[in-house]
Amino acid sequence: MSESPRIALQEGEVPGVNITGDYAIVAITKHGVELARRLQSSFSHSDLYYMSKFERGDEEARGIQLFDGSVRLLFPALFPAYKGLIIIISLGAVIRMIAPLLEDKKKDPGIVVIDDKGEHVISVLSGHLGGANELTREVAAALGAKPVITTASDVQKTIAVDLFGRRFGWTWESAEKLTPVSASVVNEERIAVVQESGEPGWWLHETPLPPNIVTYTSAADALAAEPAPQAALVVTHRNLGADEEARLLANGVLYRPKVLALGIGCNRGTSAEEIEAVIAETLDELQFSMRSVKAVCTIDLKKDEAGLLAVVEKHGWAFVTYTPEQLNTVGVEAPSDTVFKFTGAYGVSEPAAKLYSGAAELALVKKKSGNVTISVAVIPHAAASEAGGAGEAAAGAAEVNAHGR
Repeated sequence: MSESPRIALQEGEVPGVNITGDYAIVAITKHGVELARRLQSSFSHSDLYYMSKFERGDEEARGIQLFDGSVRLLFPALFPAYKGLIIIISLGAVIRMIAPLLEDKKKDPGIVVIDDKGEHVISVLSGHLGGANELTREVAAALGAKPVITTASDVQKTIAVDLFGRRFGWTWESAEKLTPVSASVVNEERIAVVQESGEPGWWLHETPLPPNIVTYTSAADALAAEPAPQAALVVTHRNLGADEEARLLANGVLYRPKVLALGIGCNRGTSAEEIEAVIAETLDELQFSMRSVKAVCTIDLKKDEAGLLAVVEKHGWAFVTYTPEQLNTVGVEAPSDTVFKFTGAYGVSEPAAKLYSGAAELALVKKKSGNVTISVAVIPHAAASEAGGAGEAAAGAAEVNAHGR
């Protein structure tokens, strides 16, 4: 196992860091690292930093940056580079370390501190202007912790467009629209939230949605609304049509929830290129986005299949395997005696997709292309908040490469 590159922290030097996200997560203790890794796995657009003595061996693959030396020396590099810092260190220590770096509430990043047990998430700095209050709520929801917000007037109580669904791992397209759509939300224009798939629990305030924000379960419903929305947040795994794009995304942001489970069967030695091509071709036929794939699911006989491992590592997808006995607990439309003879299961791709997703019906039951068989499931809204459905937990599936970057 090769060692990951490390950041050597030196007095008087601003270290070089690799910035790929909008938020940085920092941890320095064993328990803090556990929390940080868990948060990074679901919190999209975040970079993770922790001390090299806690190295696991998967840091390079997950884009995690290790450091040696005092964490205090890391903050001069992080402060100007990120919108917000999520720090799993004691509050007093954080205040002492960031104090020399503070400039102005209009410039400073939002600072959020988490205790070592992950029980409280505290908004520390730039609550309103830096977005720390909304960041605190999102992080607390991701960890199941209690948000602590102490500003006297937390008046916004609306949607933070750049944080929307982040704790679920949603990613956005049309990022250039984040600023104008955020302005529309803040200015209380007519906002459509179109959610065709994905986790439902994105509203974190105790008060109802503001009257200017209206939810729709389909793009068609939003397009038929009168008066028409002035901005839109569209959550879907589906590729939008030209008219939908023109009308909803002119001042809108498209979010991709992780809701697609791919059941895959393949012949031994099938190349990563062939597997990836079949996946891309199939999703294109279904008009589904590759960015909404959450997991590749298969039989445990394929847990070391090089082509499959290469594909999931490239895309940061979960890789889930089931035993033949687990697969046989699921009814399939066309059980195969031939497949049973060689694997002990009457099907692979179809039952694997059903087990992981918890879906009663599949978007694609089964398709064979060359050396690859593929099934596609959409994780239902009701099951989406279970992060893979009860079937995954009940089956005791093994996951590797489960953390996208």
